[in-house]
Amino acid sequence: MVAAAALLTGALLAGCTAQASEPTARASAAQDTSGSTASPSASPSPSPTPSAAPSSGSPSPTASPSATKKPKADRTPRAVVVIARGSNSARVRELQARLKQLGLFGQNPTGYYGDVTAAAVRAFQTRNKLPASGTVTDKTWAKLRSVTRQPTRDAMYPPTANTVAKLDPRCMNGRVLCVSKTSRTLAWVVNGKVVSAMDVRFGSQYTPTREGTFSVFAKSRNHVSTIYHTPMPYAMFFSGGQAVHYSSDFAARGYAGASHGCVNVRDLGRISALFDQVRVGDKVVVYW
Repeated sequence: MVAAAALLTGALLAGCTAQASEPTARASAAQDTSGSTASPSASPSPSPTPSAAPSSGSPSPTASPSATKKPKADRTPRAVVVIARGSNSARVRELQARLKQLGLFGQNPTGYYGDVTAAAVRAFQTRNKLPASGTVTDKTWAKLRSVTRQPTRDAMYPPTANTVAKLDPRCMNGRVLCVSKTSRTLAWVVNGKVVSAMDVRFGSQYTPTREGTFSVFAKSRNHVSTIYHTPMPYAMFFSGGQAVHYSSDFAARGYAGASHGCVNVRDLGRISALFDQVRVGDKVVVYW
């Protein structure tokens, strides 16, 4: 305990910074109406037919009944929006999971209907000769359900938004925090089996997260950076001041920002459980 505390006190600790999106257009249609007037006859001779003479008690036959009829209403059924862009719901997760079955959605379901989901819906609509609006209408939803299977709960609520990468060979033995920069995931692996996984982000190009094989040399549940004076809860230090820890900024802003070299986790529940399982001396592998 004393040795670990000493190492922790001497570490140069890093914090996290970050910086921090879809309108729709509707077309309006205008209907033109036009009339015509009859030009007077050039012949001055009167009409020899009896119909030209006025008749008492009978209405004028000049007004055609068809001219007063209203045009028939457009009976084409309008598309009903089932899931709108900008939605955040379990239905969106189901949509994303079904699109992923078809290879049109390349990440794990998040529940948010943004640009990536809209592009996948548009691709599905184009493939099936439906209006490519990027919005899920009743026809789009019915077609998608007919060509996919009902996704499982695990498929709709995966542990990470990113798909966990293939484990590095160095992660296959012992207790390892296996961190992939390619997939931006951390897998907690025990004897080659993934126990849990979570999304992570890294340092910027000016403060990169170091790659290599390390070990956890200190843990601090309620740590605060002595350099940036920012909270680093559930910190597990593995290389100097670089640590795996929870980041409220990552949770709020996602990948719009970066850390100062640490491995940020945005799922508080998962990092809390991981902190309780990891021991000082466990291996850390950071790789591409």
